[in-house]
Amino acid sequence: MSVLILHALYIIAITAEAMTAALAAGRRSMDWVGVCLLGAVTALGGGSMRDVLLGHYPLVWVAHPEYLLLTAAAALATIAIARFMQRLKRLFLFLDAIGLVAFTVIGCNVAMEMGLPVLVVIVAGMITGCLGGVLRDILCNEIPLLFRSELYASVAVVTGALFVAGHKLGLPHDAVLFASMAIGLAMRLLALRYSWNMPKFVYNEEWH
Repeated sequence: MSVLILHALYIIAITAEAMTAALAAGRRSMDWVGVCLLGAVTALGGGSMRDVLLGHYPLVWVAHPEYLLLTAAAALATIAIARFMQRLKRLFLFLDAIGLVAFTVIGCNVAMEMGLPVLVVIVAGMITGCLGGVLRDILCNEIPLLFRSELYASVAVVTGALFVAGHKLGLPHDAVLFASMAIGLAMRLLALRYSWNMPKFVYNEEWH
C-alpha cells in the first residue's frame, strides 16, 4: 500500500514541479520548448542527479519515458491556465511541500537499498528533494531557493534523518515512511506560514 501511495505522490509531485517551473519559464519569456525542458529538468533533475552520483541505473526517466511526456504536458497545460495560477498559489505551495518530502524519502530509499552509509543516504534524499529546484533557478538566472534563508534543504535533511533513524530502530516501514513525511511536511508548511528562516551570513568589507 505504501508503495502505491508513494508512487501516487511522486506523480503529483513531478506534475506540480513541472507546472511551477513553467511559470518560472514564463517569467523569463521562454518559448514553448524551453517551458517543456525546464519543466522536465525541474521535476526529474533531482532524481537523475542522485542516480548519476550513486551509479544507480537506469535513470528514472529512461526506465519510464512516460514521465517526460507527463512533465511536458503539465508544463504546456500551465500556459493555458496561467491567468488562473495566482489564485492557486497556496495549493501549489502545498503540493511543492509534498513533493519535497516525497522526493526526499524516495531518494533515501534508493540509497538505502544500495546499502550505502547513513550520511550518504540522507544526502541522497536531500539531492532528490532539492536539486531540481536548484537547476530551475540556475537556468532562470536566479539565486536558488536552496541557498537562501528559507527553510527548504533543512526540511529535506530532517525528513531524511527521521526516515533513516526509524529504519535503524527497526520500526515498521509504512509507519516510518508516513511519520517522516508528515513531520517534514508540517515543518515546511509552518516555515511558510510563520516565515521561519535559517540564520544569514552577512559579510561587510568595512569590517577590515
